[in-house]
Amino acid sequence: MKSEVQELSWVVSDGIRIYGRAWNPSGESKAILCLVHGLGEHCGRYDHVAAALTQAGYALFAFDLRGHGNSEGSRGHIPDYPVLMDDITRALDEAGRRYPGKPHFLYGHSLGGNLVLNYVLRCHPQLLGVVATGPALRTAVTTPGWKILFGRTMYRLWPSMVMANGLERKALSRDGEVVTRYRNDPLVHDRLSARLGIDILLSGDWALEHAEGFPLPLLLMHGSADRITSPDASREFAARAGAVCTLIIWDGLYHEIHNEPEQAKVLNTIEMWLDKRIESAKTKA
Repeated sequence: MKSEVQELSWVVSDGIRIYGRAWNPSGESKAILCLVHGLGEHCGRYDHVAAALTQAGYALFAFDLRGHGNSEGSRGHIPDYPVLMDDITRALDEAGRRYPGKPHFLYGHSLGGNLVLNYVLRCHPQLLGVVATGPALRTAVTTPGWKILFGRTMYRLWPSMVMANGLERKALSRDGEVVTRYRNDPLVHDRLSARLGIDILLSGDWALEHAEGFPLPLLLMHGSADRITSPDASREFAARAGAVCTLIIWDGLYHEIHNEPEQAKVLNTIEMWLDKRIESAKTKA
């Protein structure tokens, strides 16, 4: 099935215009995945993910986080963490309005993985399940104490202060073309405010502390060679979440497992897990 893409936008409660995309299969969609992307990037980098999912009969509904991509807002900054939870709620509402009666999944990568795990733990949405890849629960390399102290100080005194996020671009993927496209993408930025940086750290710790209460089926995947976010933190979350969580650590893969040479296997794994969740829901109905 060939997919078609629609460009969308909506205004959230504080007046920020959010940009979105919807990729649809040519036939009837099995379910809707609402995608939350990572730090500094945008939903347009997921065209190939959408192509695979729509080929399997799923619609992908995605949006650029505030301060990212084509959405409005100060680059790399947020007023506070709860506003991101509200933005996800609004995105799910928009998806529900456009796909009435269809089951929904949340799918988040990196920062998006942090956000979807926190969102489910805090907001308890009605979903069939969650996919999180390379979630930013902890950094792969321990952040120096002085940097955290500086960030916490600015968090109180100047929360909108932005700096370079320090992302190691070569650690995104073993595919050099992926890294080159990322480097040359005009919608990618490296901005990170004190507010967002500290909130990512705090919310990652909070999610790990509360993982035992995760209420939905979860597919949690991470590359074992990720040098950006911690595979061990994903292992810890899965161990605490228990039976609801399916953990897959991809041996030797870098941070963006959907952009690695093995991406077809990764995306096929997601598709098979989604299919099982839908079949399970039908059985229980």
